[in-house]
This record gives sequence, C-alpha cells and structure tokens, in this order.
Amino acid sequence: MESRYSSIGENEEPTVLKFNANLTQLYTEYDFLERFAAAAADGFQGVEYRAAYHIPKDVLADCLKSNGLQQVLFNLPLGNWEAGERGIACLPGREDEFRQGLEMAVDYARTLGCPQLNCLAGLKPEGMQDAEVEEVLRGNLRYAAKRLAKDGIRLLVEILNRRDNPGCVISSIAKFEEIARRMGSDNLYLQYDFYHLQVMQGDLVRNFERLQPRIAHVQVADNPGRHEPGTGEINYPFIFATLERLGYDGWIGCEYVPKGRTSEGLGWLREFVPHSERVV
Repeated sequence: MESRYSSIGENEEPTVLKFNANLTQLYTEYDFLERFAAAAADGFQGVEYRAAYHIPKDVLADCLKSNGLQQVLFNLPLGNWEAGERGIACLPGREDEFRQGLEMAVDYARTLGCPQLNCLAGLKPEGMQDAEVEEVLRGNLRYAAKRLAKDGIRLLVEILNRRDNPGCVISSIAKFEEIARRMGSDNLYLQYDFYHLQVMQGDLVRNFERLQPRIAHVQVADNPGRHEPGTGEINYPFIFATLERLGYDGWIGCEYVPKGRTSEGLGWLREFVPHSERVV
C-alpha cells in the first residue's frame, strides 16, 4: 500500500512505525494472560502494560515467547493503585519502598528482555509543598537512573494530565525539563503520551520535534474519551506522518480505551499508517 503522506518523496523509503499493544487497556474482553495471544493474532509484535508483578516473571516470559512478542515497557511498582496512588517516587518516607520496588522491576526486566522502565512520579500529598516532593522525586530518579544504567535499562518518566490525575507532580513539559536539568542524568528519558499532553497543553508536534532526542517511547489515545485515534480532536494522520518524517524509530504504545471489542476497532491503523508494523 502506498503512503498517503506528501512528506515522503517518490524514491524515499518511509520509516516503519512500530505499534505495540497496551494489555492493561486493550483486549480486556479476555483474561490478562490470554491478551498476549489476542495481540499477536492481530499482528502486534510488542506489548506493554501498567504492571504485572502479581504474576510470576517466568509465566510472563512464556507468554511472550509462545506468541513471538517483545516486552516493550512496563512501570516501576506503583504503590496502592486501587487506593488512588499513581507511583511513589515523590512521596517522602517511601524511599526504601521505592528502591525495593526498583530491584523487583529490574529482576522482571532482565527476565522479560525489557529495555526500558517507566516511573510514574506520583501525586502530591495534601498539605505538602511542591519543593519538598520534587526534592524526593529527584533523589529517587537520580538513584534509579544510575541503578538501571548498570543493566543497560533506560529510565523513563511520564507526564500525566491533572484532569484525570489531580495532584500529579509531573504534569507539563516544562516540569519534566526542569527536573531533567537539575538531575543532569544521561539515563532519564520522556515517555511522550499524546493524550495526556493534548489535555494539558497541546502543541504536540512542535514539542515532539524539540524533545525527540530525549523521547524513548510514545503512547497514543484520542481526546476526549481516551478512545482510538480518529475518534476525537487529535489529528493523528498528521502526527503519524510527522513521526515518519522525523525518523522516529521507537515504539508507539496503543494505550487507549476501545469503544468496543479491541480487534474490531483497529481499522485506524490500516487507514492512518500504511507503512507500519501493524495489524493486517
């Protein structure tokens, strides 16, 4: 299929965009371990998920191997998600817990062959000052970046929007850049989630171009609703054309809430991204 994008010249080979399935959000019509096979059947070659530390790492490794999948990404331990925690990296008094969780994540990453781990910074506790939680966050990120570098694993952080996550500590590109500058680490990267950034500030393509050297992973969902690309206001055909033009060679995580059954809603991949490693 020929590209629909004018950014690719007649004699140029387009960048092959790589899409992976987020198994926390997609294929929820199946039990979690069955989602690996469902993703592979739809043509995905990689998977990510929020976290799966309740499942033995060897079981997860078998699911990857038997379905020919690559583990693209997962998060460091997130604290008590059901109670509303969204990571613990910014929380004073939880530093030992953070380091213990980091070691568990490294153990899983080694077994699963995962080259990068994402850290959700967490939510600012009520009554605390920004400076206090950010100091704790920088200390934990500095430790994690150095520790992960020993195993050749990239440390990522993610910008979350404050509409869905009130009180999140990293909610803007400016805050990420401030933290990165003050840390001064070569092993701190950005997970660029187009949905969260559209909610918070927009200017999606210009910021991506500027930050591309520090972007190690991309996630997509449309706004409003956090459904499939093409269901909302974000111009994903233009975004994907830009990623091709810029030669982005990282993974693109499909982290959206399907409007129906996952497989039936994947037509956007065929329509928007004719040169992807995609669903057939």
